[in-house]
Formats: sequence, C-alpha cells, structure tokens
Amino acid sequence: MVAKRIIPCLDIRAGRTVKGTKFLDLRDVGDPVGLAARYSVEGADELVFLDISATEEERTITLDTVRLVARELSIPFTVGGGVTSLSDVQRILEAGADKVALNSTAVRDPDLIGAIATEFGSQCLVVAIDTARTERGDSVFIQGGKVDAFRETEGWACEVVQRGAGEILLTSMDHDGTRGGFACELTARISEALPVPVIASGGAGELSDFAAVLRSGRADAALAAGIFHEGVLAISDLKRYLREQGMEVRI
Repeated sequence: MVAKRIIPCLDIRAGRTVKGTKFLDLRDVGDPVGLAARYSVEGADELVFLDISATEEERTITLDTVRLVARELSIPFTVGGGVTSLSDVQRILEAGADKVALNSTAVRDPDLIGAIATEFGSQCLVVAIDTARTERGDSVFIQGGKVDAFRETEGWACEVVQRGAGEILLTSMDHDGTRGGFACELTARISEALPVPVIASGGAGELSDFAAVLRSGRADAALAAGIFHEGVLAISDLKRYLREQGMEVRI
C-alpha cells in the first residue's frame, strides 16, 4: 500500500507566507524559511511553495527565497509561480526544488507541459488546478483565481496528464480557507479519472477532513496551510490519527 502524504503549503507574497479565504483577504502568517524548517522537523512528507503574485506581476519567481527555504528541508520540495519557460524550470531546480508546479502558464501554453516532461521528466512536473463551481459546472481559474479559463476541470486534468504532467494539485476555491472540509466528491471524480497522483487542497479544518478526502475523496495526498501555520493541527498528531483510522502514513 502506498503511503498517504501530508503536505503543508507556503503561499508567498512579497517574501512572506500569506493565507486567505477563497483566495481573498490575504493575511500574513509568517516567515517562509522558519515555517519550512518547522515542517521538515514535524514530519511533513513534502512542502509546496507557491509565489502567488508572480504571474499577476508578470515576473519570475523569487529564487533567493526558494534557496533559503530549500536549505532548511530534508523532504521533497515543489515550487511554483511565474514559470513560463524551460529555463525557468532549470533555475528553480538548481535553486533546490525537486518539482516545479505550473498553473496559469499551463492553460496559456499547454505545449510547455510536454516540453518540461520531455526535458526534465514527468516526475518533477506538477500541474496545479484551481477550480470553482460555476453555472456551467466545475471550471478552471487562473491568475490567482481571478480569471475563468472556461475549461471544464476534469477534462483539463485529463488533458494535462496526457501531455505529461506527473501529478495534479487540485484546489477547490469554493472550499479554500473555509475549514469546512475538502471537496471530496470532485476530488474522487478527478482521482478516479487519472493514472497519476492527486493532491487535494482547500478546506482542511479538522482531523476527520483529512481522513475523508484521503479515503472517500481517493486523494493520494492532502495539502493544507492555515491550520498548520497557526498551530490548529500538528502534523504529528494528524498522522497518528490517520494511522488509527487504518491508513498507511509515514511517521
């Protein structure tokens, strides 16, 4: 049995870790380097670092911060934000990342997905999908959740995997920051349709939320931010709980 993964996420804006609700009302929640060091010690399986304003500001990711965070880690490290070319990927990997995440660029330049997979391998490419419910159904959003890409979520997930994505980071904007539970039904539908791992994101609030999305949501990993940053849940306690629920996790 493949172990389920617990993944903290650092959303970065102006060099600081921030958190909001449904991608709005961002607040400062700490120093990314200090948080990374803490999670590496506390038992996180991986860490995701997203420079959430890089695409909107039309700039590349802040590599100095990536390097500082990478030095604190002994776990796999995924970095995204402002990636638009193979050279961007190369620089991020050289700065200490193990994987690179695409989001808006994947929609605007889907051929880059295959180019990255060919050059660096699918195993290092995560496509992040921000999704929200619209009158048309579940739709993909880009530009930090500000722009509807008019792509159906499940169809887009299948397309990016066919193009070479090795993993999907699925964030429900409707659930993000609400602490009311993950989008289990949507996550299960996407997970069942894909041959690659799916990371569920958006809505974690209590221990049972993780169990639900990892079991009924069929996610391979669960990602959370605010509840870890603010000490609402400790990763070590969460993993013990999941093991008590009969799930395979690394402790």
